[in-house]
Amino acid sequence: MAAPLVRLCGKLQVGRYLPRPWTASSWRLQHGGASATAESERAAAAGIPHPPLQFFSEEEIMMKEAVKKFAQERIAPLVSKMDENSAMDETMIKELFEQGLMGIEIDPQYGGTGSSFFSSILVIEELAKVDPSVAVLCDIQNTLINTLLVKLGTEAQKQRYLTRLSTDMVGSFCLSEAEAGSDAFSLKTRAEKQKDYYVINGSKMWISNAEHAGVFLVMANAEPSAGYRGITCFIVDRDTEGLHIGKKENKLGLRASSTCPLTFDDVKVPENCVLGKVGQGYKYAIGMLNEGRIGIAAQMLGLAQGCFDHAVPYTRQRVQFGKRIFDFQGMQHQIAHVATQLEAARLLTYNAARLKEAGRNFIKEACMAKYFAAEVATLTTSKCIEWMGGVGFTKDYPIEKFYRDCKIGTIYEGTTNIQLTTMAKFIDQEYND
Repeated sequence: MAAPLVRLCGKLQVGRYLPRPWTASSWRLQHGGASATAESERAAAAGIPHPPLQFFSEEEIMMKEAVKKFAQERIAPLVSKMDENSAMDETMIKELFEQGLMGIEIDPQYGGTGSSFFSSILVIEELAKVDPSVAVLCDIQNTLINTLLVKLGTEAQKQRYLTRLSTDMVGSFCLSEAEAGSDAFSLKTRAEKQKDYYVINGSKMWISNAEHAGVFLVMANAEPSAGYRGITCFIVDRDTEGLHIGKKENKLGLRASSTCPLTFDDVKVPENCVLGKVGQGYKYAIGMLNEGRIGIAAQMLGLAQGCFDHAVPYTRQRVQFGKRIFDFQGMQHQIAHVATQLEAARLLTYNAARLKEAGRNFIKEACMAKYFAAEVATLTTSKCIEWMGGVGFTKDYPIEKFYRDCKIGTIYEGTTNIQLTTMAKFIDQEYND
């Protein structure tokens, strides 16, 4: 392991790993005030009334650079093996916790990093440049599991779970079922109230992180007669009797990320393990998926950028007909086109994240970012294989893996058609007047 990130002579030593525990609050204290304030002050001093989307605070720069180095040095050597074995390296999960990347927005009092949503997006993007499977593990933990517990958990629930989720326990979000995919709220899993506990019966499919999860946030209907308004979120520990985790799926891409079916056979859950209010689960799920889509956009953006960063240097080195293939106008135009699409995807993603942090309505923008970033990832990875020719089609280079990994971006956390439908609803409302 590299030495921890330190400060020497008052200067940030970028390119080292985040120490553990590293907290954003301690960073802000060293610099006197919140990062957003510091950014605004620096922007004002530079004569910039409204900072551009890629104007990062010192905290964000530090996080981005440290994660970039961590991903290149610690994750990159394991990517091919993890993909081939369809298994996440156990040391990788441990190191993600050690680096403070599994509890980015969790308050330091619970062992978290105490940073921002935008920092989470930057982390996901940087991880995805090296391995989208590792990125989605981090993404789900931060944008779904931790956020739900931070927003809805009682103090007892926070003390019990946030302290573990930030230090050594993976969480998993359980919504999808065989008959409840895009129509998420037609789920059949039931939770029957008995005395001071609930009994859950049913099954879930396509549950990410299930293989390694120590806790599951399970959506089940506690009042079937009320339809989707009976859906409730339950906290279920991995070792709860009656919870069975099935064989992980043999997938096209994101092979190191576990995706498993779950069954619930008379699973008894204490009443105090209801997260939030009974019957409000559908609202919580919608809210988290809206935020989560920005995370998936960041994953697709990072994936596409990582692929691009491998392919372009090859075009500058490969010589045909006496000159670099990069120097052919036809190649230059393709590369410039893809670079423009990448930049557009980045701006959409950052804009949605900034809107969310500012407390503004961001749902349409999140859908746009997720939809467009997934499309750009598809375009970029396909073009990069073409640019590299035969070697791009082999496993000797990471291009073909990026190509396989990107397809899920048009499917999970809302398919492309669902994103388009949601966007159209907002556009329709905008023209009501």
